Amino acid sequence: MDRASSIYKLFFVDKHLALVDTKKAMNISSRLVEELQLKESSVVAAIALLDEGNTVPFIARYRKEVTGNLTDNDLRRLEERLNYLRNLQARMDTVISSIEEQGKLTDELKEKIENAKTLAEVEDLYRPYKQKKKTRAVIAKERGLEPLAKTILKGRKERDFDTYLSTFVNPEKGVKDEEAALQGASDIIAEEISDNADYRSFIKGFIARNGHLVSKEAKRDERDTYHLYASFNEKLSSLRAYQILAINRGEKQECLKVKLEYALEPITKHIAYDYTYRNDFADFLDKTILDSLNRLILPSVENEIRGELTEKAEDASIEVFKKNLKSLLLYPPLKGKVVLGFDPGFRTGCKYALVNENGIPTKVGVVNITAASKAEIERARVEILNLLSHNKIDYIALGNGTASRESEAELSKIIKDNHLPVKIFIVNESGASVYSASKLGEAEFPELSVEKRSAISLARRLQDPLNELVKIEPKAIGVGQYQHDMNQTKLEDSLSKVVEDCVNSVGVNLNNASPSVLQYVSGINKAIAQNIYNYLKENGKFEKRADLKKVPKLGPKAYEQCAGFLRVYGGSEPLDTTSIHPESYPAAKAILKATKIDIQNDSVSLKEAKLEGFDLKAFSAQYGVGEETLHDIVEEIKRPGRDLRDDMKIVELNQEAKDIKDLKPGMILNGTVRNIMDFGMFVDINVHQDGLVHISEVANKFVKNISELYSIGDVVKVKVLSVDVEKKRIGLSIKQVSAE
Repeated sequence: MDRASSIYKLFFVDKHLALVDTKKAMNISSRLVEELQLKESSVVAAIALLDEGNTVPFIARYRKEVTGNLTDNDLRRLEERLNYLRNLQARMDTVISSIEEQGKLTDELKEKIENAKTLAEVEDLYRPYKQKKKTRAVIAKERGLEPLAKTILKGRKERDFDTYLSTFVNPEKGVKDEEAALQGASDIIAEEISDNADYRSFIKGFIARNGHLVSKEAKRDERDTYHLYASFNEKLSSLRAYQILAINRGEKQECLKVKLEYALEPITKHIAYDYTYRNDFADFLDKTILDSLNRLILPSVENEIRGELTEKAEDASIEVFKKNLKSLLLYPPLKGKVVLGFDPGFRTGCKYALVNENGIPTKVGVVNITAASKAEIERARVEILNLLSHNKIDYIALGNGTASRESEAELSKIIKDNHLPVKIFIVNESGASVYSASKLGEAEFPELSVEKRSAISLARRLQDPLNELVKIEPKAIGVGQYQHDMNQTKLEDSLSKVVEDCVNSVGVNLNNASPSVLQYVSGINKAIAQNIYNYLKENGKFEKRADLKKVPKLGPKAYEQCAGFLRVYGGSEPLDTTSIHPESYPAAKAILKATKIDIQNDSVSLKEAKLEGFDLKAFSAQYGVGEETLHDIVEEIKRPGRDLRDDMKIVELNQEAKDIKDLKPGMILNGTVRNIMDFGMFVDINVHQDGLVHISEVANKFVKNISELYSIGDVVKVKVLSVDVEKKRIGLSIKQVSAE
């Protein structure tokens, strides 16, 4: 048996290692190749690596030659589909086994089940063979009415049919008269029609192609949230994800009444062709078909269609959420900068925290700069001026919540009047209170109140968004749409994988990492993360990566997976500051020796000069190391410990407008992209309420995916189109600015 077949034959099912039929495994791999448009060799290798317990970040970074350079996105898609197809295969096997035990499995049925593309198709095929509850058809069969149903289906009404019908009347069994007998026969036939997988497939396809989703207003909430859907009618095939999720929420809140509309006649004709053609009981069967549709088929098919629409909408929204989250987490850090975190408020005052360049708070306090009393405001101004004048502060990280704009006006005036070299940066507060009130926040700063912890978190978000935001549940960060209406398990799993990919792509300073960050490193779980942190506290620091082997419960496999993503600075091994994996140290050291490079002291330009004559291909052949791996090693040698995140973009705040009441249609303002949805993006224009750039106003061309043009944190120029002060709605345009 060749290597490919060997890999196919061994894989995981339900978390247990199991030998499965090679043909089934090959079928799964073939489907993955077809669906994902990847090379067969790449798919086979990736499956084998995943089954061996390797993580996606590890495979993407350190097994490029094995997978043919699959990216982390390729691997995530493959992993997701692999799990689905294996679950599908397991369900197929269960269904086939169950039908076979009943002695009803035919070759044709088995082939249909094995060729099913979805779990829904498998369940439709299994429907006639499932153990049924006490349905009307089951009761009718118990009353002895099945022969009558079969006679009607044969379609020949004999002269003595009335006499034949009377033989089924049996009050003791609950058949009181001929009418009851016919009703029972109708129930049996209706269920037979309902159990037909081909009919269900046809009906589902017909409605999906031709049906409309219709919503009507049932009641109006205070903000008239669902005004767009008060009289809504859209073809199912044209629905957008945000529309589906919005309508679902409106229906759940009883603000909307929702239904599917479609022509019934083509469906009844399709079924009637099989049942009423040349049948003496055609009128009877027409009524039975309608009963089967209205009572049994259409309610469940409509539920399935709505469920599938919701699932697709959730998947689309999760993709938007993932892209937004990735942009936010990979936003450039402010390295070596001192930041004043400022959490604005009215009633409880404004909390501030002076955080040094290492992320350590050195001064925490409260000022009443937004108070009603002029005396309190003046005292607050003096305290802030002293704070800014006597400390080297580079930035103020100002939260965008309540009293943000009022605080920004006061801070800007103090900075301007006193010619201070401090810049204000508006920071999204979403999730800050979640962290502040969490056990993690309490453990980190037990002596501080929840509000003061928020100010520290805001400062750290500006200094290093990734390190701070990993402390917060991803869905609480506030860069998604309708996240509370989705399948929470799917959402959390998807977002945690984004965090994992971001953490590993950036790398982690082992001697300066919290358990919150460590748990996202490849191969490390919460328990091992805590053990690493405990080791650090007990021993002061890690001298080299190899010291990780001393951490309890961190075995050889975990070390293999995590070592390349954890950096040790100032230790005994210079290569520990790079993303070069320890398994590649011999190759890296051979390159350093051959090129006479001093990895710590040579400049980038000197290293590049020394590498000019280096023959990568010859080295690869001599040392048996793949060219992709060697290329990554060379890049790390040039810039050891480099951060893939770019320099920070500074947002210049608008001075023209401070409040939504100051806005006038036609104004051109700077803004910062705060959130991207599939229907548009929200932009902060410094008036406390984000404005919406609808997808139709993003560019002078058709835009299918806004994330392909913009990311969270981007600075954009916008034109104010409309302002609704009462409803706090601002309409903005980007394309009209560029047009002007």
